[in-house]
Amino acid sequence: MQKNYLIIGASSGIGKEMARLLSDDGHKVFGTFNNTVQQSIDVKVEYHPLNVMDSEYNLSFLPDVLDGIAYCPGSINLKPFSRLKPSSFVDDFNLQVVGAIKIIQQILPKLKKSNTGSILFFSTVAVQCGFNFHTQVSVSKGALEGLTKSLAAELAPKIRVNCIAPSLTATPLAEKLLNNDDKIKANAERHPMKRVGKAEDVAEMGTFLLSDKATWITGQIINVDGGISSIKS
Repeated sequence: MQKNYLIIGASSGIGKEMARLLSDDGHKVFGTFNNTVQQSIDVKVEYHPLNVMDSEYNLSFLPDVLDGIAYCPGSINLKPFSRLKPSSFVDDFNLQVVGAIKIIQQILPKLKKSNTGSILFFSTVAVQCGFNFHTQVSVSKGALEGLTKSLAAELAPKIRVNCIAPSLTATPLAEKLLNNDDKIKANAERHPMKRVGKAEDVAEMGTFLLSDKATWITGQIINVDGGISSIKS
């Protein structure tokens, strides 16, 4: 059965891969992008411009019933705590948390009309593990984990809410951390699976959580991280 999905941030990385997987499965996918859409976008995805930092959004392109949303915008700003300005934390929070809240509030009536509505957020393994120089990203992603559990309780049983916490994944967002062979090798060695993540590793879990195959899963923070959060090797 064809369903309607919204992917916020669907022009690159994990969001782009999720949009491709869902459209390949025969679903109608509405993807948003900020700046310029890449040349290699999936032609089966209906793309619309949207900046989550704007005060208002025009989502009139969405159908009356929406079966799921994945909120993918994020940032990776790794600096010592002493070098971070309070305004940087605010900007990050607005991008990753307030942006998600505004989108969800606007489309909630459409999700409630679905029999299997689902919301998906993205955190980071750093929230649970604690890594050097991750204070800024962990503050915002930690808030998303709290939002996941509270919103899941409030919206059950009509709408499910889950969150994926990946480790370092080879996407444009992480390009500076993986821009040469030495960095790739060093980061791979930190993980028990001895490689960094790929967009499809996380996207496969994301599409599963949005699907009817996961109708008894809600309020969960699911690690897709090559074992780094739970295994020492």
